[in-house]
Amino acid sequence: QVQLVESGGGLVQGGGSLRLSCAASGRTFSSYAMGWFRQAPGKEREFVAAISWSGGSSYYADSVKGRFTISRDNAKNTGHLQMNSLKPEDTAVYYCTVGGEWGQGTQVTVSS
Repeated sequence: QVQLVESGGGLVQGGGSLRLSCAASGRTFSSYAMGWFRQAPGKEREFVAAISWSGGSSYYADSVKGRFTISRDNAKNTGHLQMNSLKPEDTAVYYCTVGGEWGQGTQVTVSS
């Protein structure tokens, strides 16, 4: 079982950047792919990005491609989501997921 804790959210102006982190406990972090999802008020949770267990492959939603970068450090049991050129429509609670487990989420608010 993996327990996940996200951090790094906050309030940022449009065009700014944030770097989200996902800290995992448990020995199995490196065995699983990792994903980031987000949920805006009144909307369903949606896929943002994912990375393979080795970090060799990554995938992005079209809405964030070219602006967001997902990464992971298996030696440190952590994952990151670097978010650049943020837009107001990126405002949401961001969740990381590994092995079917979810973190509690971190709020990202982008002002116009």
